[in-house]
Amino acid sequence: MMTLLYGLITGILFGFLLQKGQVLRYDKQIGALRLQDMTILKFMLSHIAVAMVGIYFLYDLGIVKLSLKPMILGGVVVGGLIFGIGWGLLGYCPGTSLGALGEGRVDALWGIGGMLVGAGIYAEAYPYMLKTVLTWGNYGKITLPQVLGLNHWIVIFFLIFLTVSLFKWFEKKGL
Repeated sequence: MMTLLYGLITGILFGFLLQKGQVLRYDKQIGALRLQDMTILKFMLSHIAVAMVGIYFLYDLGIVKLSLKPMILGGVVVGGLIFGIGWGLLGYCPGTSLGALGEGRVDALWGIGGMLVGAGIYAEAYPYMLKTVLTWGNYGKITLPQVLGLNHWIVIFFLIFLTVSLFKWFEKKGL
């Protein structure tokens, strides 16, 4: 029960931050796709940085366990292409389409409908994909620190340094 409550609280908080960060706006979505407005990228990278620090801090304290999914390049490439095409056609990604609907933009219903249809197609195609796409480049349950053979805090520090540097560059370029 507490897990559901935590999920509800974090979901509401995330939706609030999506709205306050203005990433639900269509012009921000299209600006990101055209590489003219990096608001969405900055939003995502800042959340990833905070999550990296928080998860690994809790992991080091023994409070949480990492639940890794296998790195399967075939699934990542095919899924990324489908995601990108859907985002480009609609102008919303899955999370922002739900937020946009919450703001009263009914055009987001097309994306939500597409997600539901896509989930149904995926469920039907899954047995076939297990024998094809989901076998291409299966590297197992790995993390970047494992691949590099480094302590996770070294990798996290480096990635945060890159993120901050990228943010400064975006600001310098007016993105």
